[in-house]
Amino acid sequence: MRYYVYAFIALLLDQVTKWFIVNRLVLGETRPVIGEFFEITSHRNRGAAFGILQDQRWFFIVITLLVAVGITIFLRKSFKEGKKLLPVALSLLLGGALGNFVDRALFGEVVDFLKFRFQFNWLGSPIDYTYPIFNIADSAICIGVALIFIDSFVSWRREKRGV
Repeated sequence: MRYYVYAFIALLLDQVTKWFIVNRLVLGETRPVIGEFFEITSHRNRGAAFGILQDQRWFFIVITLLVAVGITIFLRKSFKEGKKLLPVALSLLLGGALGNFVDRALFGEVVDFLKFRFQFNWLGSPIDYTYPIFNIADSAICIGVALIFIDSFVSWRREKRGV
């Protein structure tokens, strides 16, 4: 049950932050947090990560529902097997997927607002890169995927040692 609470917390944090962005910033408005490095920017995405597959709303809705069912099944299985890290990872994936699902289902687009810009010199050449704008749901998904990799690596090491 606690893993569904983790998913709900990720979903709730995502939706609350998006609500603030929609109700406090005009689309395209930017507010600096740490200079130009980190800014809150009101942005909408009608596609997936990095803006791919624009305007494929129903595709994403169907895929997200299937993925959410799959994650839920796998979450129950991993919990019953006594795993500790994998259920947390899957909870974050579920919460993040549902956070973006709510946006797509209700509005046809996802609210993004976290913007990072990297500026530095590398071997005498200036680098200026702005990472694609994202949200809390995207962060939960990325952290969940990273935890799955860590869990897989730890499991692989245990199997290799014969533990």
